[in-house]
Amino acid sequence: MNVEKTRAGKTGLGYQVEQKMEQNYDREEAAGTPTHVVNWVNAVTEGEHDKCAECDWKSICTHLRDGVVLCKLVNKLLKADGKSPITFQKKVMSPFVAMTNIENFNKGAMTYGLAEEFTFQSGDLWEVRKGPFLNVINGLHSLGFVANQKGCKPTYTGELKKGE
Repeated sequence: MNVEKTRAGKTGLGYQVEQKMEQNYDREEAAGTPTHVVNWVNAVTEGEHDKCAECDWKSICTHLRDGVVLCKLVNKLLKADGKSPITFQKKVMSPFVAMTNIENFNKGAMTYGLAEEFTFQSGDLWEVRKGPFLNVINGLHSLGFVANQKGCKPTYTGELKKGE
């Protein structure tokens, strides 16, 4: 079922907030952040998961939506750091399972060293909306820097901008 077609459109302040978030995503996209994130996730999970072939927001969101690649990513990072892996469901047949995978990824990312404020809500990814998806990109962007600080290879090549 396509969430975008069943959801009522935002109005008033909600619409303005959504527009602002979409503009912020567009700014990150122009800076190349989503491309850096995709390249890094593909490199870290190489051989364990299909690559995300495109770098537009919908393709990235769809690729990450079930949480499986996120869990594989964080498990590789945790293993390299000598920590226990998280559990997750590889076959996702319901939104509940996908959202549980996403929550498990966030817990694993915090165990790895990502600050809680850089995690995202499962709905930011599951609902396939451009504005909230910025939270996912920002979380993975920050996780890349944590991995760099720990000497993880392949290196995340995103850029740190003022205000981060």
